[in-house]
Amino acid sequence: MEFEQFLLKIEQLKKTPLPGISAHRELAPYQRPVFTEYNIPNDAKKAAVLVLFYPNKNTTNILLTQRAVYKGTHSNQISFPGGKKDLTDPTLKETALRETLEEVGVVKEQIDVLKQLSTIYIPPSNFSVNPYIGIATENPIFKTNYEVEQIIEFPVEVLLNPKILATFPISTGKFKNIEVPCFQYQNHFIWGATAMILNEVKEVLKTLI
Repeated sequence: MEFEQFLLKIEQLKKTPLPGISAHRELAPYQRPVFTEYNIPNDAKKAAVLVLFYPNKNTTNILLTQRAVYKGTHSNQISFPGGKKDLTDPTLKETALRETLEEVGVVKEQIDVLKQLSTIYIPPSNFSVNPYIGIATENPIFKTNYEVEQIIEFPVEVLLNPKILATFPISTGKFKNIEVPCFQYQNHFIWGATAMILNEVKEVLKTLI
C-alpha cells in the first residue's frame, strides 16, 4: 500500500470496529486453551506497545523489533516497541510513546496516535497489554538501545498477503518442539502476542482496501 493512499484512509481506520479476540484466536498458539474472553488476573502487570506506521520510499511499513537476548520470557522474539507501565506514566498511551523513544529513538512529537487496539493478555509473563496504532508521516531515523537487536521494517502489503501465514516449531516453558502459528517474513518468525496483535491490525486494514 502506497503511503499517500494509506493517509487517505486514516479517518476510516479510526472508525473501523475492532475484531478483538476473534482476530487474536487465529494466531494464538495451539496449546493455549480456546478462549472467548480474557480472564485477566487482578495482579496482571500493565504494559503498552505501539504499532507504528511510517513511509519508506512511499511504501507503508509497520515497525517491528527483534529483542536482544536476555534472561526472560520474550528473549530474542519479534515485538513492537513497548513495555511495562512506569509509575511516572500518566496513561498507557504515554507508556507506549515513552518506550518507543527509549527503544528506537522516535520522539512522541513525530507520532500521531490514531486509536487503541484490543487489550491482550499474555499468560506466561502475566502482562495485560494495550496496543496503540500510531503514524509517523516521515521515515523516522531509528536509534536503538540495548533492548533491541535489530529493526525490522514490515511492509503492510506483506502483512496482507495470506502466503506469509505459516507454523514453526519452538520450545518454550513447559512445551517442547511444538508447532505455533506465525507470520513468516524473510528469516523472521513472528508469533505469540505480536502475531495476535498483528492479526487484528490486518483485519482492520482489510476493511480499508
